[in-house]
Amino acid sequence: MLRYTAETCATVWVETAGDAAVSVSVGEREWSARTFAVHGHHYALVELDDLAPGSVAPYEVRLDGDRVWPRPGSPLPAPVIATRAPEQPLRMAWGSCRTSVDHDATGNRTHGVDAMRTFALALGEDASLRPDLMLLLGDQVYADMTTEAMQEFIRDRRDIREPPGKELKDFEEYAHLYQLAWSDDANRWLLSTVPSAMIFDDHDVRDDWNASLDWKRQMEATSWWHDRIVAGLASYWVYQHLGNLSPAQRADDEIWQQISAHSGPGELDITDALDAFADRVDREPRTYRFSYCRDFGDIRLVVVDSRAARDLTPTARALVDSTEWEWLDERLQGGFRHLLVATSLPFLLPIGLHHVESWDEAISQGAWGRFAARIGERLRQMVDLEHWAAWQGSFQSLASVLTEIADGGRGTAPDSMVVLSGDVHFSYVAEVERSGGGRIVQAVCSPVRNPLPILMRWFSVVMSYGLARPVGAVVARSAKVPDPPFQWTTTKGPWFDNNLSVLRDTPDGLELTWHKGVVENGDERHPRREEVARIVVGPRPSVTRNSPGETRAEK
Repeated sequence: MLRYTAETCATVWVETAGDAAVSVSVGEREWSARTFAVHGHHYALVELDDLAPGSVAPYEVRLDGDRVWPRPGSPLPAPVIATRAPEQPLRMAWGSCRTSVDHDATGNRTHGVDAMRTFALALGEDASLRPDLMLLLGDQVYADMTTEAMQEFIRDRRDIREPPGKELKDFEEYAHLYQLAWSDDANRWLLSTVPSAMIFDDHDVRDDWNASLDWKRQMEATSWWHDRIVAGLASYWVYQHLGNLSPAQRADDEIWQQISAHSGPGELDITDALDAFADRVDREPRTYRFSYCRDFGDIRLVVVDSRAARDLTPTARALVDSTEWEWLDERLQGGFRHLLVATSLPFLLPIGLHHVESWDEAISQGAWGRFAARIGERLRQMVDLEHWAAWQGSFQSLASVLTEIADGGRGTAPDSMVVLSGDVHFSYVAEVERSGGGRIVQAVCSPVRNPLPILMRWFSVVMSYGLARPVGAVVARSAKVPDPPFQWTTTKGPWFDNNLSVLRDTPDGLELTWHKGVVENGDERHPRREEVARIVVGPRPSVTRNSPGETRAEK
């Protein structure tokens, strides 16, 4: 997998079948690294440096001198390492929620066409589609809702009738789940030729992960949760987080420091160190950060951990704890043409659903008494009422900061601030109603491949629109929930297709398109890419004052 890539550097992540020396060659140059071991699995991260900015070059991977990638005879083009030029306009593919089943007629009937694989096949035919980054916003794997292929692997290891049943138990099962997710032909090629960045959501660990203190206590009371959360966080560091880090960030990472300092013969086994790290991070989330920030010229991307960094204390509930908020607050600044905030959970839900979630949080915290609090907690876990709206302190804080930036209170106001999210298994666009200053937009792309059943689609629409708006507002006020600091409307959507979005920096603003795969003439494995929706988020028209209370927008 091609991971962090910038103007002059790149990283290639590899999992191997055994201890090996891994080398990556580009033209006449070669870089190498030794594998490290975790629970009997073997990995390497090869760091490439002093690359030419704006270059596109094929590369090869060798294990102990033998070429293993690209595979001979592949119908797909040679994988390349493409570095960014200093003033290159950003192009980024992004989305969330992808489960792994076969790409045959049965898999496409039960789970729809894989939008990421569709994009891979299109890129294989047209290199001009190449993005600078593939940003995956959660539920890259489903550890709690396993496929039949994953369950077959589990049955070969243990009695699936014993807890945790069909869910994942340990690192070995996580390793197999990641292999199932990323090893089909087209997606494996895609991830080897397009740099990727990722952040987890709940299903990477378990549904409703850290929804509340009650939820956490219920899990900790089981016989299997401790091993599961340690395996989930440890495997996440290996398979997802490590590749997010820049060279400087890796140099500061406590686990990577152990790997890079190893100078003895053979590979280093970090199993004990990584498990201890994962256990500590679960107990003390303030001791490590999974969020990260990247600048692409005058566009800033801030990727927020909204799962592991929570404060579940009932009197201080926060979607991001005080330490994480301080980091986030420092990076949310003006002076950029566009500010992108990526969080797996939507910040701006459809307004009706926002009111329902804020009301549920209030009653769960005791606004209507103990009995209502128990009902509220059951509802929270039953129907996933746990987005930003259900953490009102965090919602109000982020809304205040984004408004301040849009009004020019933290430097020159960006043309736009776009919150990129997933999770809800339907896609839409919402925008804050403002008369001037920078634009605040919520864009959601979900799922890449895991569509909602028809009944759940209707439930989502009913909960989000129509009577849910006025009724939700009334019940929220009855529980003394503060009004949102601004109003917003859904400007496009919802739609329920499997889709992948592409964001492009254009002279007119940020263009976002959503694309799905369409099977034609029964060719299930070679779907056609079709556009679902398109928006352009550009600067507001300049405004000229005519007379008191009147304005004229100039083209």
